[in-house]
Amino acid sequence: MSSYFFLADLHAIIKQTNPNEIKVSVNEVALAWLSSGLDPEKVFYRQSNIPEITELAWILSCVTAKGLINRSHAYKAAVQLNHDHTKDEDKGISMGLFSYPVLMAADILMFNSSHVPVGKDQLQHLEITRDIAEKFNHQYGNTFVIPEAIINKDGKLLVGHDGRKMSKSYNNVIPFLSSEKELKKQYLKLLLIHLNLENLRIIPVVIYF
Repeated sequence: MSSYFFLADLHAIIKQTNPNEIKVSVNEVALAWLSSGLDPEKVFYRQSNIPEITELAWILSCVTAKGLINRSHAYKAAVQLNHDHTKDEDKGISMGLFSYPVLMAADILMFNSSHVPVGKDQLQHLEITRDIAEKFNHQYGNTFVIPEAIINKDGKLLVGHDGRKMSKSYNNVIPFLSSEKELKKQYLKLLLIHLNLENLRIIPVVIYF
């Protein structure tokens, strides 16, 4: 079975509008993957280098019900945040954020992916992809493979220094390409945070090793 990885620079512009920052991020991820032994001739590519992906995303959007995307966790969370701050529910929400599950579906369906590794918190994305593919196949004939999820059985998430899921959105990541000095700083932060907790648990730094 072939495996594919891609640099999701089109998804990145939903939140990051600085082209230079995106370029740096893409290069860092590519460097990390190359360092891990991935072969760029076989298994990974840059999303924006394949225009057929965005073409397919548009076609898929024409068969995707708005109600399906309304249920996307990311969109609902953004709306709820606006409600919590008594703002208009659509404030700061772009069409990119709203419709990104359709672009994600195109990422998967373009290559007839049969299996997609996801965490439990990402399972909805694949379910949306499956719904879109089934709708398209029903209307136009058997075109796309319906992908299956591969989920880590123990259900564990990689956690950040604050105990939440590690994510750039939470600003709690430990960059793969950090210097030794930066890594020590991050690990010390982990220890300080968790030593101050009343009920000590296994801290993330232990989980990493």
